[in-house]
Amino acid sequence: MNLPAALLDNALRWRHQLHQHPELGYQEQHTSTLVAQVLEEAGLQVFRGLAGTGVIATLENGPGPTIGLRADMDALPITEKGTPAWQSAQQGVMHACGHDGHTAMLLAAACQLAATRRFSGTVHFLFQPAEENLGGARKMVEEGLFTRFPMDAVYAMHNWPGLPLGQIAINPGAMMASLDSFEITLNGKSCHAAMPESGADPMVVAAELILALQTIPSRRLSPLASAVVSVTQIHGGEAINVIPEHVVLRGTVRCLQPEVRDRVRGLIEEFVTTLPRPFGVSGDIAWYPGYPVTANHAAQAEQVRDVASALLGERQVRWQVNPSMASEDFACMLEACPGAYFWIGADGETPSAPLHNAHYDFNDALLPMGIAFWQQLVEHVLAKA
Repeated sequence: MNLPAALLDNALRWRHQLHQHPELGYQEQHTSTLVAQVLEEAGLQVFRGLAGTGVIATLENGPGPTIGLRADMDALPITEKGTPAWQSAQQGVMHACGHDGHTAMLLAAACQLAATRRFSGTVHFLFQPAEENLGGARKMVEEGLFTRFPMDAVYAMHNWPGLPLGQIAINPGAMMASLDSFEITLNGKSCHAAMPESGADPMVVAAELILALQTIPSRRLSPLASAVVSVTQIHGGEAINVIPEHVVLRGTVRCLQPEVRDRVRGLIEEFVTTLPRPFGVSGDIAWYPGYPVTANHAAQAEQVRDVASALLGERQVRWQVNPSMASEDFACMLEACPGAYFWIGADGETPSAPLHNAHYDFNDALLPMGIAFWQQLVEHVLAKA
């Protein structure tokens, strides 16, 4: 990892600056301006405005394939509880997922590749807004990412607490689960709490339904199928002595196989329609589709494994790891273009706080490794003849 000291100093400075000035999805004005300025100064062609605050920079170096490298830029609505010198200056907003580090690594890699140019082809550096639940990747695709900037493959990395520093994890298939959100409305008949027989109680149905939905993964699916059904909100009632007319349940479904995703959705709809009837209650469900399964393409996953093995050693590469049941909107890019998504270890001598935790801070020891990996991947995939 023989990288210029000045480049590493810049990457560290960018990372801390981004951490100190976090921005929520589609609000990444400061972040995208910094990214665009650095890339323009490095001599890349810079395009702004895709998905609002997205930035795409193009580096051409002779004939050859075209690939994309993606970093996410947005922060989370969390109040930081850690006390680094670069602590968030924005109350209630922090980089609790490491997107500040992802952006700094890809920025530095773009500068390094622009200086060395030991490849033949074209690289698009994709700085994506709104990864956290807002679907920035899907919006970029819908606004013409792969038609305006055609690519043969696209890649993304994510720092991963729980994985030792210096290791990379990659699968030739699913890495992250699909995500769908739902809202169930149970419609009953309000009455006095002392006279439940005169009404139809949606609260009792809500309790029965929450428990019933948990039987879908345990009793209606094969043990070899992967699915998580979580009811995370329940809203109903105003007065303590009145049975409410309506109760609303909200939650999420996560799956690792598209066919399981379809099956689970069908079963939930069946429960919502049929379970309330004996109670004199009706049920309706609204779906808010999130992200598909983050499923790597085999050829690109093998390229990541080969580069990681050469850079870090074969023993530092985790192949065929257990996927995460969390979700990632890079899945939308992988639906539209071959590619691979992988994890890079974040745990040093002291284990990292979990992602989305108020005490989390990106491990700066990752910066040289991430920058070097991006450089090596480009030089491997776009090798000069």
